[in-house]
Formats: sequence, structure tokens, C-alpha cells
Amino acid sequence: MTAFSRTAIGLTAAILFSTLTACGSSSPFGSLGFGAKAAADATVQASRTNGAESVAVNRYLWAASLDVLNFLPVESVDPFTGVIVMGYGTPPGGNRAYRATVYITDPALDARSLNVALQSRRGPVPAETQRAIEDAILSRARQIRIADRAL
Repeated sequence: MTAFSRTAIGLTAAILFSTLTACGSSSPFGSLGFGAKAAADATVQASRTNGAESVAVNRYLWAASLDVLNFLPVESVDPFTGVIVMGYGTPPGGNRAYRATVYITDPALDARSLNVALQSRRGPVPAETQRAIEDAILSRARQIRIADRAL
């Protein structure tokens, strides 16, 4: 990883964590509504067929979610259904504790494949904060994919 990449990641994380200090109430799910479809064979982390139903998740979104939200303790993960449940944790430089549930619904590296529910001890966080988290996860997923030479 180059020094520029580390600086960009650090700057993105700093902006993300500074937005986490805002308070308010909004819907726990947000959607960005942009992105491009990726090749299914390059993005599938895990798949399982249960009868006629097949479930797959995007490995880049999965890794990026764990990377961006690394200040939160992981309570449970299920790569077959795409759910990551994280407990309360305080971001570096923050004073408010948050918890998150990440749901990856599709094998595509696409904003519609990612749902993040973020909550503080006082309740749901503002939609802008959730959008910032989703943006950071999507950006990190794209960086991981580019570094993986999968384009």
C-alpha cells in the first residue's frame, strides 16, 4: 500500500469519524443509489444453495465493512446471508458509542447491495452519518478491488 493510499484512507476515516459525532434521529437504513455491477465470479465471497435459493455476498463489501468499522467489536457474522452484527464501540476521537448492523444483499459491488443500520445509545443516527459510513465502505471496497487487480 502506498503512502498516498494510507493518507487517503486516514483522511476518509477522519472525516467519517468526525461525522459520527453528530446526533439526531432518522431512518436506520440509507441508500446511495449509485454504483456499477461487477463480475459475479470475481466478487462472490461465499455462496450456499438452500433448496432453490442461492445466497451470495460481495467479498469486497464484506472486507471493507470490517475494515471501516474496525473500532466496533464484532458480535456475529454470517457470510452466507451477508449479515455482520457489531456491538457498541467508540470511534477514535469520538465520545459517543455506536453499534452497527451491515447487510450485504447481492454479489455485485453496488450501493444497492449494501445496507447499514447505525445506532447510538440514544437511538438511530442521522441519515447523513449513515450515508457517510456507506460511502466509506463503498470507497474502501473499490480500493480493495483495484488493489486486487480485478478490474
